[in-house]
Amino acid sequence: MASLKIPASVPSPAEDCEQLTKAFAGWGTNEALVIKVLAHRNAEQRKSICEIYAATFGKDLLKDLEKEVSGDFERALLLWTLCPAERDALLVNEATKMLTASNWIIMEIACTRSSHDLFMVRQAYHSRYKRSIEEDVAYHTTGDFRKLLVPLVSSFRYEGDEVNMTLAKSEAKILHEKISDQAYNNEELIRILSTRSKSQLNATLNHYNNQFGNSINKDLKTDPTNEYLTFLRRIIKCLTCPEKYFEKVLRYAIKGLGTDERALTRVVATRAEVDMERIKEEYHRRNSVPLDRAIAGDTSGDYEKVLLALIGHGDA
Repeated sequence: MASLKIPASVPSPAEDCEQLTKAFAGWGTNEALVIKVLAHRNAEQRKSICEIYAATFGKDLLKDLEKEVSGDFERALLLWTLCPAERDALLVNEATKMLTASNWIIMEIACTRSSHDLFMVRQAYHSRYKRSIEEDVAYHTTGDFRKLLVPLVSSFRYEGDEVNMTLAKSEAKILHEKISDQAYNNEELIRILSTRSKSQLNATLNHYNNQFGNSINKDLKTDPTNEYLTFLRRIIKCLTCPEKYFEKVLRYAIKGLGTDERALTRVVATRAEVDMERIKEEYHRRNSVPLDRAIAGDTSGDYEKVLLALIGHGDA
């Protein structure tokens, strides 16, 4: 369901490296050529380009990009060019150094990646920072947020479609009891959300809705000002309907007072090869405006061009 447009005839990584050195040569950078190369290559191709660039020229492509471009355009290109696991490791590490709002970013990565992808993120984090994600998340969070986030980033969920309906019914009852008692930080509630497969969770939440007459997220809206309850609702949205979660992040990034470029860049760079078509459909349905038009109306220059290329609306 990715949107990224890969040209029918793709040059070899060595030819792409030559094009990039041409783009960097002379006084100014040929940004259009950089976009033409990097924004139209998939993760495997970008990895090969980085490796061949280092082997041929003895230089780090990411460091050269940092020298050649700047601002939001630079961040979009750097996040995109990184391999997905290294990109997510960087985003989590940045989030641990920021204020509590960045807990959303850690949760987003923990809940919307596959088990294998999240495992690769943990490995990349080890390799890059010489620490585990778990220890950094635990150190930089407190209280109920820590109780939730550490098991979420440690999770290795079953990825198949197999569902135990008896279990779904009994765990729907547990969730309802804990929420009715306002025991939102209960270890059973956290266990279910952090360990069950997404298929199993969907079955459990369907039972919840059918048995008790409300969706779980409606029952978690008792106090709209409670940040922890908002966090729980977003976890459930990420695990069950990621396209709706990302549509909302994009809507807030674009429609707020001033653009939240970091959120916009993060979602486009991390979802372009995953589920961008579904996100675009959801955005159009929710806002009556295509995502490409919303981005074009809120950004400009090379930053706009690279984002549009990544969501599948740029020139190949």
